[in-house]
Amino acid sequence: MRKLKLQMQITVDGFVAGPNGELDWMTWDNDDKLIARINEITDSSDRIVMGRKMTDGFINYWTSVQPDSPEYEFAQKMINIPKVVFSRTLESSSWVNTTVANDIKTDIAALKEADGKDIVVYGGAGLVTSLVGENLIDDYFLFVNPTAIGKGMTIFADGRGLKLIDSTAYACGIVINHYQPAK
Repeated sequence: MRKLKLQMQITVDGFVAGPNGELDWMTWDNDDKLIARINEITDSSDRIVMGRKMTDGFINYWTSVQPDSPEYEFAQKMINIPKVVFSRTLESSSWVNTTVANDIKTDIAALKEADGKDIVVYGGAGLVTSLVGENLIDDYFLFVNPTAIGKGMTIFADGRGLKLIDSTAYACGIVINHYQPAK
């Protein structure tokens, strides 16, 4: 069975966005080792899951990366990997390589049962909160940024026991904590 892996930026005080969805607190000074780790997680997956609210910005960003950009190779992965967008309002997608789903439990179960590599979830906060609440995430890769914002959006609406699998600090100040649900 395929795993559902969450890869998400988070502050040291546990927020994934500011109170109004702000992401200006994220560390963008990535180093080569961090980029290699991001590629490792991405390459172990053949499906991307995200919420509707973040999809437009995500797809528009990656499709605008030009061939002379250092991000171009990664952008091609983001474009070419099939995406599943969860939405309560959309019935179909005009985005490249993207399908729409609306039943989190049923559709995630079907994705996990299908053949292939693992599945990576990038967000947004609302979808991830639902996935956490339904105990659907198998691996949490939390990219802890070296900043605290004091208030904002969290993905842990209820308490959650997690088991630390690995923790790695990077030169840019980000620490990736890999957790799995505590049994």
